[in-house]
Amino acid sequence: MANKINLEVITPEKLALREAVDEVVLPGLTGELGILPDHEPLITQLKTGILTYRQGGAQQKLHVSGGFAEILGDKVSVLADVAEKPEEIDADRAKAALERAEKRLGGNHETLDVPRAELKKERAKTRLQIAG
Repeated sequence: MANKINLEVITPEKLALREAVDEVVLPGLTGELGILPDHEPLITQLKTGILTYRQGGAQQKLHVSGGFAEILGDKVSVLADVAEKPEEIDADRAKAALERAEKRLGGNHETLDVPRAELKKERAKTRLQIAG
């Protein structure tokens, strides 16, 4: 049995993370998905949320939005639309984005792309949550 998982998080713009970790928790469409070494092979779609990983006693978090994860034994590959570490998040900007999204959703829905506005709201909320 392997004792580490090789976690790789990739976005269209960057390699966001490459680490050997003990455990990964992914934000799956139907809930959180915990991954330990030697997990069964799996491909799953991700939703906007917090990807958590543990290295020893330290727990780290990453904001991810959209994408997929592939789990193959001791490797977890995440292909996400967005991936941000807490220190990369501008909390003031996220708060302003949340306020804009809530204002849009509270207004006229005839010309509003509601799913897109909901996604922007969810991303802003997750960013604020992870930024602390």
